[in-house]
Amino acid sequence: MMRVQDVHAYYGDSHILQGVNLEVGEGEVVALLGRNGMGKTTTISAIMGLVPPRSGSIRFGDEELVGRPPFEIANLGIGLVPQGRRLFPELTVRENLTLAERPGRDGGRWTLERIHDLFPILDRRGEVYAGRLSGGEQQMAAIARALLTNPRLILLDEPSEGLAPLIVEEIGRVIAELGTEGLSILLVEQHLPMATGIADRVYIMSKGTMVYEGTPTELLADDEARAKHLGV
Repeated sequence: MMRVQDVHAYYGDSHILQGVNLEVGEGEVVALLGRNGMGKTTTISAIMGLVPPRSGSIRFGDEELVGRPPFEIANLGIGLVPQGRRLFPELTVRENLTLAERPGRDGGRWTLERIHDLFPILDRRGEVYAGRLSGGEQQMAAIARALLTNPRLILLDEPSEGLAPLIVEEIGRVIAELGTEGLSILLVEQHLPMATGIADRVYIMSKGTMVYEGTPTELLADDEARAKHLGV
């Protein structure tokens, strides 16, 4: 579904992505792991056109994404759950969600009613300002907002960040459920148990390049790779 090939991206003169390659197949859940500052969020930003690559290719189906503005990339069917959630704090939960709601290119399956089935708390908290939600509720709202664009591929950037263990478990359950429904997912995550429990394949990024690719089972059996690249 998506193929990133030899992508180079910069912040000013700083060469952040140095020939990144990765693939996400149709209906596949792929986890992108690595320590802080290795380029994971920049990879997500490059895919969405927020940090335009200077060279390389990002193909989404038959479409080339490099050179397109973010709104065009989103309209092709890619949803983003950004690091830090980035809800509109002075709008209600319901307003945050309905602003994003639109049918997908093939009609789309996600409606506000279906979101409420997935996250009942968002129905009960619908008239609460988003800035007053707990961290876990905000993360649920951010995922819901992306789903309401009816994407074919969803990018999740550190969805467990700053959350209590029970909430991390719930977010992991939801992401796994989305994967079983055939949604393609690229998950940037540092919570190793959650990532390996969900993903079909994993990559590890270090200093702007991919240094490992394998299955979760292979990674969990590779003590050297985990110690070298993840520090666990």
